[in-house]
Amino acid sequence: MSFGQFFNILWMRRGVILLSTLLCFLGALLAVKLLPPRYQATTRVVLDIIKPDPVTGEVMSSSWARSYANTQQELITDYRVAGKAVDALGWTTSPGYSAAYAQRDKDDTSDFRRWLAQLLIKSAQAKLIDSTNILEISYSASSADEARKTANAIRQAYYEQTLAFRREGAARNAEWFHQQAEKLREQLAEAEKKKADFEKANGIILQDDNTDAESDRLKALSSAAPPAAAMSAAPAASPIASQLAQLDAQLVSATRTLGPNHPDIQAMRNQRIALASAAAQEAAANRAARGGASGPSIDSMVSNQTNKVLAQRGKVYEAKRLATDVSVLRDQFNKTLARAAELDRDSQSTETGLTLLGEAVAPEDPVFPKVGLVVGGAVGFGLAFGLFLSLTLELVYRRVRCTADLELIGVPIMGTMAIDPSQSQQRGLLYWLGLKDIFSRSASASAS
Repeated sequence: MSFGQFFNILWMRRGVILLSTLLCFLGALLAVKLLPPRYQATTRVVLDIIKPDPVTGEVMSSSWARSYANTQQELITDYRVAGKAVDALGWTTSPGYSAAYAQRDKDDTSDFRRWLAQLLIKSAQAKLIDSTNILEISYSASSADEARKTANAIRQAYYEQTLAFRREGAARNAEWFHQQAEKLREQLAEAEKKKADFEKANGIILQDDNTDAESDRLKALSSAAPPAAAMSAAPAASPIASQLAQLDAQLVSATRTLGPNHPDIQAMRNQRIALASAAAQEAAANRAARGGASGPSIDSMVSNQTNKVLAQRGKVYEAKRLATDVSVLRDQFNKTLARAAELDRDSQSTETGLTLLGEAVAPEDPVFPKVGLVVGGAVGFGLAFGLFLSLTLELVYRRVRCTADLELIGVPIMGTMAIDPSQSQQRGLLYWLGLKDIFSRSASASAS
């Protein structure tokens, strides 16, 4: 079939196409008049997922940002947020909603407030604007002012519920940390009492750096040198004294970088005690050889003090272990109490991680029905349906309209006749609509 034949068919069935298009157009206008309009109001909230938390200083990682945004979208359509919005709008005291609730489906067993919240959720929508952290909240209603009020109420309810969630979570965690702090306080008091009782029972007193008094006394005795021995010493220093001086220098240097309880420091101190004892004995022997003066022997004092320190070394180690337990418990207690204080601040904070933008305004034009879209769609559908109906009628009521139709089926053409202009003026509406052949065949079938 050529394009000319196809166009000829459509032209002969132009009435069908025009009638279908006109009926759809009128139906669209009727639908626009009868359907209740729907107005949509929107408001926006900025999710502060990039800025650090002003209280804790924490920053949300990018891997959790999308999950957080999706959670906020679902939270807006949650019952707790919708219920707050319903209460703020006063729907629970509305006679109209009460009457509608009384006429609800009998299978619906939800209470009045939850039923109202479900109505609000059905018309509410939240979406994240692409490539931003702006959350858009929208609500559709039959009135522009109602849509505006409801959208603002949803946003405010969402803001308040977010703040309540943060405060509730912080208060719950703070309560747990306070309980743990009390337990640690009791354990710390018990450990301190145990340490004090042990020191009292064994006569051991530990300094702030966990060193005992007897060891400090031995250190002082070992480092003391009698002036007379120093003046009467031989010009050439003894090997033991040289080693003692080198060890003192190493000990001073190591103490600047290592702690007092470091194993290397302890080993060097023990070595120094031994060297100091040997040096004292050597000095005493020199004095005896030279007939030294009488008086208290420092080497005997060092020796006695060394024996005393060695005798209570095991008890000193036990006291240090108890002191370490106290130090660990005190550190845990301080950190737990600090965390509880931070959570207490969070439970009273007004920071929600949200920034409210401008409030929703009453829309001027409804989002449904869109007159241009409905009418244009109806006209397009009517035109397409008219074309389809025209082709269907042509297949059912096939006619030869031109010589090309005969050539298509291979029938020879002997001649053609023209239409009498006087008869063309007598053609009625059915002819111009392309329906005359249908009605004429129907009449012939009825007559036969």
